[in-house]
Amino acid sequence: MTTSDIHFSKEELARYNRHIIIPEFGEEAQLKLKAAKVLIIGSGGLGSPALLYLTAAGVGTIGIVDFDVVDDSNLQRQVLFDIHEIGKAKVEAAKRRLEALNPHVQFVLHNTHLNSTNALDIIQNYDVVADGTDNFPTRYLVNDATLLLDKPNVYGSIFQFEGQVSVFNYVNSQGERGPNYRDLYPTPPPPGLVPSCAEGGVLGVLPGIIGSLQALEVIKVITGIGEPLSGRFYTFDALNFESRTFHIKRRDDNPVNGKNPTIHKLIDYEQFCGMRAIEEKPVKEITARELYDWQVKGTPFKLIDVREPSEYKIVEIGGELIPPSTVLDRAEDIPRDIPVVLHCKAGTRSLKAIRELEEKFGFKNLYNLKGGILAYIDQVQPALTRY
Repeated sequence: MTTSDIHFSKEELARYNRHIIIPEFGEEAQLKLKAAKVLIIGSGGLGSPALLYLTAAGVGTIGIVDFDVVDDSNLQRQVLFDIHEIGKAKVEAAKRRLEALNPHVQFVLHNTHLNSTNALDIIQNYDVVADGTDNFPTRYLVNDATLLLDKPNVYGSIFQFEGQVSVFNYVNSQGERGPNYRDLYPTPPPPGLVPSCAEGGVLGVLPGIIGSLQALEVIKVITGIGEPLSGRFYTFDALNFESRTFHIKRRDDNPVNGKNPTIHKLIDYEQFCGMRAIEEKPVKEITARELYDWQVKGTPFKLIDVREPSEYKIVEIGGELIPPSTVLDRAEDIPRDIPVVLHCKAGTRSLKAIRELEEKFGFKNLYNLKGGILAYIDQVQPALTRY
């Protein structure tokens, strides 16, 4: 983050004037921002506001990691995108929007899934990382990679009405290193215990609040102003408008940077989080086109929709609605003498429902619609509403 060879143009001085005139900030802090390289992992709910504000603030180089495409269901909270970007790569759409916001910022795109084979190569080129991911394997991956590379990690997470923020692996002016994600959560929760935002939902404005706080902490880490949230864990309850700050400390038994480290390189984080620890029996699948053939030919079968009622109101393809929380209670209503196809939005919840029904009730006639209703719309009925 050296600023010795960096200068501002007249246009930049005018743009950042409101920063520069703050006595505690000034031109030196603004130069640090321009010299900095920040990596934002995820351009979704958290990444959108973080990217917008860090771009507006004048961070010199911003890297964006995301392998997803823009979906209309993103627009409820991912304010970086609009309807014209639906179906396009998020990193490309983000770059177009951000370059229009600030042409003085350089953007580096990583249109890839961050994993154990590429994380170190990507992260090593940046000064600060902001983690805007929504799953436990990637959070542990980002944590360990930033520890191994000695990079500060600005963490944020959201679920329904609650958000969390902290700064991990930060070294203060006294040379003291703060705690990290493994000091807060030594082990991941059991698979399926904590639903994702896609399954449990999130109030759209919440990621705007939490992502903006992440941007604030990134700026504080880069410029040295204020006290970053190192050693502190901030939680915000949007329903009650209550916030709490918890103090966290480093653990001696931390496997990456404790007293006796046992992890010296990146591991298989999906296995670590229990997602592939047990080899599960494969579930029978049916494609959207195969399902359509059954419908056209009049093949006897039953279609069950295991989404929420609010999703069913948006679009449905003739299935009987049985919300996921009631599937096991409705097991007696599911026939056993004909094929039964279960579907959700993308195939994850229906897969889980089938496994539970097979395990607890011995069903042998269940099929999962591969890709869910989204695949059916794309491949069979594109005129239907895609959400």
